[in-house]
Amino acid sequence: MFFNFVPIYLDLQFLLSKSKIGFILGAFGFFIAITHIPARHLADRIGRRPLLVGAWLLGLVSTLTMGIALKLPLFLVGLFTYGLTAFVSSPLGSYVTAARGKWPVGTVLSLTTATFGMGMVLGPVTGGWVGDHFGMRMSFYVAAVVFVFSNIFMYFIESQPIDHHDPDDPPPSLRNNKRFITLIGVLAFAIFSMYIAQPLTPNFLEGVRGLSLSQTGLIFTAGALGNSLLAITFSRATPRRGYLFTQALVILFALLIWKGTALPAFALGYFLLGGFRASRPMAMAQARELVHESQMGVTYGIMETVSAIIFILTPPIAGLLFERDPMILYPLSVGLIIVSIIVSYIFLPRKVNHA
Repeated sequence: MFFNFVPIYLDLQFLLSKSKIGFILGAFGFFIAITHIPARHLADRIGRRPLLVGAWLLGLVSTLTMGIALKLPLFLVGLFTYGLTAFVSSPLGSYVTAARGKWPVGTVLSLTTATFGMGMVLGPVTGGWVGDHFGMRMSFYVAAVVFVFSNIFMYFIESQPIDHHDPDDPPPSLRNNKRFITLIGVLAFAIFSMYIAQPLTPNFLEGVRGLSLSQTGLIFTAGALGNSLLAITFSRATPRRGYLFTQALVILFALLIWKGTALPAFALGYFLLGGFRASRPMAMAQARELVHESQMGVTYGIMETVSAIIFILTPPIAGLLFERDPMILYPLSVGLIIVSIIVSYIFLPRKVNHA
């Protein structure tokens, strides 16, 4: 309801420049990054359920903080606290992986992404409508009410046993797992390439293309629908092949935002941007096949940390480039993703041994 509108809110409510918005989004990425470091260990040591419940509660508190904030410092407290809720990613991924039964890892992670996308379909269009009619601050309050019910649901999830490896036959250290290290490097470049055009696209649509908040909300809703449907589409795909195709979809997103002139083109672009979110379970499934079961939480945590570091570095770069020329981000992204697809095709593991 509110998250996609944060760059616009920072612009309109606090009158910040695009470069300052970029740096704030980069700082938001920093708070995402630091939270994965303890979470990846805690998920494997104290269990996943406490972390899931804690993340949902922190989401409620931070959303209320952003809603009541009239000054930038308090709003940033709420925003950066909301970034800390990202520690849920690792325990959530390992929770559903452990609960999958006989389903393939890629399938259950993709369907988790798909259900997340389904929940996002009504959020942006509702948030845009609320913003146009009652002000953007009201969307934070409405989202907080929804968070209350979401927190109640989370208390009913079951606990899971903690995975352990045989102390007499420990798995290889992740530092010595060359295939895993190679995978992380390939994924890092791919994420940077796919993300560089995303942080300030809301500002591009509002400021350069002249769209209203309601129109932008419709576009974000199309993006959420794409997140869900494309995740379902790729849920049965081979993770390696699926990852290559999802990158190609983000190329189409950049082209449509860059060259499009009407609402349908922008909406289609955001729909295809669902490939970015669909790529995440494809990446996690490939990593899972390279590590021992007892290393699952740490593995997912490392991947989330790498992603978060990229989310720190990319928005400030995007903000500086945007102020120089708002159009430059999109051809740059297209070029980088083409290189990334080639690198991914060459270096992503083709055959793996299941742990």
